[in-house]
Amino acid sequence: MVSACGGAVDWEAGVFDETEITVGAEALTVAVADTPQKRARGLMEVEKLPAGLDGMLFVYEESKPATFHMLNTSIPLDIWWFDGGGSLIGAAPMEPCFVEPCLSFGSPGPVMWVLETPQDVYEFGPGEMLSTG
Repeated sequence: MVSACGGAVDWEAGVFDETEITVGAEALTVAVADTPQKRARGLMEVEKLPAGLDGMLFVYEESKPATFHMLNTSIPLDIWWFDGGGSLIGAAPMEPCFVEPCLSFGSPGPVMWVLETPQDVYEFGPGEMLSTG
């Protein structure tokens, strides 16, 4: 199981690198969670994204199923699942949860990238392609 939550984020300490990505024709600036520790921390206890940041991109070393939850995550989020070729294979809205048990959100298949964005900001369609830095 891969968790999108795990500890308070100190944006000033430079815990996460930032990068530019595109999904379809939309350019976004995202924080990058590319280690088990960063993926576990995710956006837990973040009350709002820092100015200029559009979301968080979870990056895996290999394509595999992933599961996320919203425990102690204050921001309503949309989750976007991208396969090993960068194609969008699914999405779901996720609501904050502060008391266990929280809903789990499993990928619809193996994924290489998972994007979290504030809820209802973007509308990506199935098959849209993710391009990274």
